[in-house]
Amino acid sequence: MPMISRRKIKYDVSPLLRQYLHRFDRQKEIPQVYTDLTRFAGSMPYEDPQGKETLWLTVFYTPELIEELRPKLTQIYAELKIGGESDHHEHLSVDRIDFGEFGNSRPFRIRVTNPYNDNSDYFYVKQADASRIYGLELEHILSPNRINYLVNGNTLIEEHIAGVPGDAFLSNHLPRPELNKVRIAKEFTKFNERCFIRLLGDMRSVNYVVDITPDFEEVQYRVRPIDFDQQSYERRGKTYLSYRFDSNKAVTKLAFDVLNRKSIAQYVAEEHAQMTRRAKVESQRLRALLGIMRRDELAPLDHVASLAADLEKFHGTDCFHDCKTMGELTAAHVSLMLDL
Repeated sequence: MPMISRRKIKYDVSPLLRQYLHRFDRQKEIPQVYTDLTRFAGSMPYEDPQGKETLWLTVFYTPELIEELRPKLTQIYAELKIGGESDHHEHLSVDRIDFGEFGNSRPFRIRVTNPYNDNSDYFYVKQADASRIYGLELEHILSPNRINYLVNGNTLIEEHIAGVPGDAFLSNHLPRPELNKVRIAKEFTKFNERCFIRLLGDMRSVNYVVDITPDFEEVQYRVRPIDFDQQSYERRGKTYLSYRFDSNKAVTKLAFDVLNRKSIAQYVAEEHAQMTRRAKVESQRLRALLGIMRRDELAPLDHVASLAADLEKFHGTDCFHDCKTMGELTAAHVSLMLDL
C-alpha cells in the first residue's frame, strides 16, 4: 500500500492565488468563522443513523458563542447556495456542528435545517490551504463534476458532496447480486485515470463517494473525490493511483475480473478525450490556475524531485527533469497525458 504522510504541511494561500479566486468569484466577504468554531466547550462521538460510531465529534458551545455563530453560519450557507439573499435564509437554523479532528483540514460539518419542512443540508468549514484549493479548482475544471466553495481569510467553505462513502459502498453495495459490476468497474477505471492525470493523491475508500443514479434501464455510478488535501503533494507516484490502495482492493479485483485489457484501454481513452475537451473549453481558466500554481510552494523540494523521477520512469520520458515545483510538475503531467 502507498505510504501517506500522517499530516500534510499546510500552505498559505498566496496573494496571486487570492487574485485568481476573486476573478472567478470564489473569494467572498463571508464571516471568518473557523477560529471561532474551534472554541467549543464540549464534545461527544457522533453516531451514524445505524448507531455506529464515526470519526466525527458532535461539538457544543456556550450559549453566548452559539448565538453569535448561528447567524454567521446561515449567512455563509445563503452565500454558498443562493448568493447571500438575506430574506431567503433568516428562517434557517443550525441544529448540529460536527468536528473532524482526523483530517488535515480539521473540518467542521454544519447541518442547516429549514424548520418549515425539516429538510436538512450540510456544508463544511475548513482551514484555507493552498493545496486543497488547487485540488478543488482542478476538479471543477477537469472533471465532470462542478465544485461549489468559497474562501475568505483562513476560512474555506465547501458544499457537501452527496454520495455513498466509498468504504460503505465497497462493504455494503459491492457484494449485492443486482450490482452492475461492469458499470462500477468502468467508472472506477475512469476515476483512477482522472486522479492520476491531475495528480490527486490519497484516494483511499474513505476519501471518495459513489453517486448512484437510477437510469431508465440500469443504474449509473459516478465516483467523486471528497478530499483534496493531497493534491500534488506526495513524493511517490503510486500514491496517485487509487487502485494501489489496500482499501480499494475489492473494486480493483472486480475491474480486472469483468474488464479485459481492450475495454480498460477504451475507458482510459474516453477519459483522456473528455478531459482534453474540458481543458480546451476552460483553457483560459486552466492556464491562469497552472500559471500561479507553478510559482507556489506546495510540497518540500525532495517530494518534487522524487515524484518527477517516478513519473519519468512510469512514462519513459525525461520531460519532468527540470520541474522545480509541484505546480510545474502538475502542469507538465496534465500537458503530457492530455496532449495539450
